[in-house]
Parts: sequence; structure tokens; C-alpha cells
Amino acid sequence: MIKFFLMVNKQGQTRLSRYYEHVDINKRTMLEAEVIKNCLSRSKDQCSFIEYKDFKLVYRQYAALFIVIGINETENEMAVYELIHNFVEVLDKYFSRVSELDVSFSASEIHL
Repeated sequence: MIKFFLMVNKQGQTRLSRYYEHVDINKRTMLEAEVIKNCLSRSKDQCSFIEYKDFKLVYRQYAALFIVIGINETENEMAVYELIHNFVEVLDKYFSRVSELDVSFSASEIHL
């Protein structure tokens, strides 16, 4: 079972988070910080599966974006790894190659 889904940039900022089990807001911040630190500190040569506390992390990097999914012990890591890739392909087709840089803006660009 999937416990959470995170999209994180290389600077460690969470761009999207979705939790499928209740986690307090304070614990979410700590959990995300630890998960991000674990995934970003690994080299590209290391496995994309990490055992973390009472669940597993499956992550994949696309340019400057990391997608991390937390799963329970019984879930198939390879299936989740493929799910991440399929999710990215769908986003790519739907949004026609949008990157994180395309949606960034400064406060001066906001017109009220």
C-alpha cells in the first residue's frame, strides 16, 4: 500500500505531497525532511529503494525533480518504480514538457 507521494526539487523543497494515511502536520515536516535528505544524498549508482523506519522508499530522479513514494513492506518495489515512470510520462504528455522552471515566478510578476 502506498503511504505517501512526494515531488521534491534538488534544493530539497517539496513541490507536491499527498498522504494516504493520516500524519500530523508537524510530523509531516520532519518526515519529509528526513526522506528528502536520504534520497538526495544518494548517488546515481545506488539503488532507488531505501528501507526507512517501518516502510520503504522508492524514488526516481528526473532532471532537477525527485519523485518519492513511501510504501509498506509488502508492496512490490519494481511495480512502484514503474508507476513513477508512467506518472511522469502522463504528465509530460498532458502538459507538453513543462518543467519546474516554467511555473516559477517572482512577486513582481503578480498583478492584482
